[in-house]
Amino acid sequence: MKVHSRKAAGAFALVATAALVLSGCSTSSESEPAGGSSEASGDALKIATLLPQTGSLGFLMPPVQAGIAQALADINDAGGVLGQPVEIVANANEGDASDLTVVEKGADDVIASGAQFVLGAMGSGRSQHVVDKIAEAGILMGSPSNTSADLSGISPNYFRTAPPDTVQGDALGNQILADGVTSVAFLTFNDPYGLGLRDVIQETVEAGGAEVVYGGKGDGNEFPVEQTSFASEVTAAKDSGAEAIVVVTYDQFKQIVPEAVNQGVDTSTFYLVDGNANGYDADFEPGTLEGAQGSIPGAQSNDEFKTQLQDIYAAEFDGELDSFTYAPEAYDLVTLVALAATKAGATDSAAIQENLHAVSGSDGGEECSSFGDCAKLIEDGKDIQYVGKAGTGPLNDNNDPSSAFIGIYKYDNTNIPVFQKAVEGQTE
Repeated sequence: MKVHSRKAAGAFALVATAALVLSGCSTSSESEPAGGSSEASGDALKIATLLPQTGSLGFLMPPVQAGIAQALADINDAGGVLGQPVEIVANANEGDASDLTVVEKGADDVIASGAQFVLGAMGSGRSQHVVDKIAEAGILMGSPSNTSADLSGISPNYFRTAPPDTVQGDALGNQILADGVTSVAFLTFNDPYGLGLRDVIQETVEAGGAEVVYGGKGDGNEFPVEQTSFASEVTAAKDSGAEAIVVVTYDQFKQIVPEAVNQGVDTSTFYLVDGNANGYDADFEPGTLEGAQGSIPGAQSNDEFKTQLQDIYAAEFDGELDSFTYAPEAYDLVTLVALAATKAGATDSAAIQENLHAVSGSDGGEECSSFGDCAKLIEDGKDIQYVGKAGTGPLNDNNDPSSAFIGIYKYDNTNIPVFQKAVEGQTE
């Protein structure tokens, strides 16, 4: 299913309902520092989002919107944080890597919003570009989708619920080896996410005895993020004789596939990554991607949670989800922040940051899987370990999940990725 929405991605605004209390125009006053001040500890928990309303990563935004909305509904239905509903106070645009002034403006917007927590950005390169500015403003920042290893431990005020590339790259590389592939070509864009993930996959396949014959690290064959024509790259990958082509991109994949088909490339030899392992039933002829494989971080969501996400996305955005990628991670981000504020008894960024590890279970504690149940345990004076929708382990010293599942998918005749298995990996 394609997303059918009458609302443009650039108009991301959660509709106020009984479960969601939103204030799109709230800002901090000159006398009240944004985010980090302990003076804000008696306030409602305020969240700002920094998501790709425009640009090549926009197709991944709907499931993240759904995850945020469902988390807010569950938290507020359970009484909110410290007796007050959680609020969304700003929805800023991160754009893409072709124009970093967009994410710079987005960072200014979320800082000015009075939020104690910024959810985003989705692109690793954009997060890396603005994390210092947001952290130095005393505001906590967390991403559901950043996977660049360069972000591990980058700031005490930054954490994520997606594992670094070392986990996904190892899982996909080992799947390639398990399939008996002995030669690999890469089609990779020049972006921190693309380069980092490519490098890990390359290291894994080479360690297993496979040869990288095109597009490897140091070859200089990466293409710009804004590129839209890929004839020469596809020709080079085809002529290399590679048994498998690993495509590490975002939605540039939509231009790469028609070119590959035009040149007679067997697209069943493609391996995709989380940035492009989407459903393409509405984009390509049936069977175009049949047999291709891909990896997506996160445990396979259960049917009940998927139904909740579909329902809330239909209600709030008048659309349908064709992917659930990073919805669990977005849900877990919001829930962890809400639980940390509950444990701290305060909503300022510093108090939340100080309690994140504890509620994630870094020091052990009684397992719980919903905000309501976990909050009750906290109120009873117990230590907790929030077991989230994404199935990740407690935060480690780098503010990364200590463990994570990577799903391996195979495309069917309708160009939809079908879950095959989950591989659990440990972060370094």
